Amino acid sequence: MKKNNDLFVVIMAGGVGVRFWPHSRNARPKQFLDILGTGKTLIRSTFERFAPVCPVENIFVVTSQEYEAITKSELPELAGSQILTEPMRKNTAPCIAYAAWKIRTLNPKAVMVVSPSDHLILNEQEFQSTILKAAEKSDQDKLITLGIKPTRPETGYGYIQYLESKTSLKKVKTFTEKPELSIAKKFVESGDFVWNSGIFIWGVQAICKALEVHTPDIADAIEDLSVHFGKSTEPEAVTNAYSICKSISIDFGVMEKADNVYVMLATFPWSDLGSWGSLHENSKRDENNNHIEGLVMTYDTRNSFIKSKDGKLMVVQGLNGYLIGWFDDVLIVCEKDREELFRRYVADLKNVPDGPKFL
Repeated sequence: MKKNNDLFVVIMAGGVGVRFWPHSRNARPKQFLDILGTGKTLIRSTFERFAPVCPVENIFVVTSQEYEAITKSELPELAGSQILTEPMRKNTAPCIAYAAWKIRTLNPKAVMVVSPSDHLILNEQEFQSTILKAAEKSDQDKLITLGIKPTRPETGYGYIQYLESKTSLKKVKTFTEKPELSIAKKFVESGDFVWNSGIFIWGVQAICKALEVHTPDIADAIEDLSVHFGKSTEPEAVTNAYSICKSISIDFGVMEKADNVYVMLATFPWSDLGSWGSLHENSKRDENNNHIEGLVMTYDTRNSFIKSKDGKLMVVQGLNGYLIGWFDDVLIVCEKDREELFRRYVADLKNVPDGPKFL
């Protein structure tokens, strides 16, 4: 596969993975875990997925300052200048702006691919071909996102409605965030909706211009920061810039407002691995649809993710759709598909004696 020297990849790796607590912790969130049992962490798999399409020196990671060391450990191929650290979490728009302005100083003709660090993508050759095809379609005027053909009415994903055309690049009509099941069913039946993968491809000039138009406060802050790139003053300037930026996603800040947004349709198997439910769905399961790790005996138990540890016997009876597992110093038994509860568990732990040590 021929590498594109003008193609730059930005891997976003600053999240704390709250929905994967207690496996994902503050010190080592899910992007730095081998949650699929492949022998590789999610961020390592993401890096290796992109390495064939562009020079390694064109790959950047944006992460929290507290994860700089672990990122370097996971991706020793990257120079320190390729790891951009954020002093505070301000969602994806400031993160992407920081990377875009940095890349523009290196190559004004660059095409950027922006990707989360923690997705599951099967058939990597098809993924890479899709990325390169999108990069060819890209220019300094279009904002492109990858849309995944839905296989079911999933309520945990965002949806993109597109205008039909004879080309593989479709004009985006609407974005919808995590619809109710009845609406998701209608989306899938209609045939003109795809899942929003959260993977973007655009010319660096196009995204900088879009940020300037739709999030001028962020653009102004990063523009002021840019004069410090590569200097000893950059870390302090980053802190100052982020303190000014509002916290907003690139979807809300730019993609839902801009009129030059397109979607490239993709068919490779994909999951955002955003919850225990999605991990269960993408894990090996037995005849009762249970994923089992360790020494476990089950009776009348179905559709569950069950994990023992250290040779401890776990006996599970009469449960349907549960997460039951030991994760270091935490034993958890709860409904695996209740994503909102995991945020509650983490929030509540901050307010109970000794609770924060389990985060």
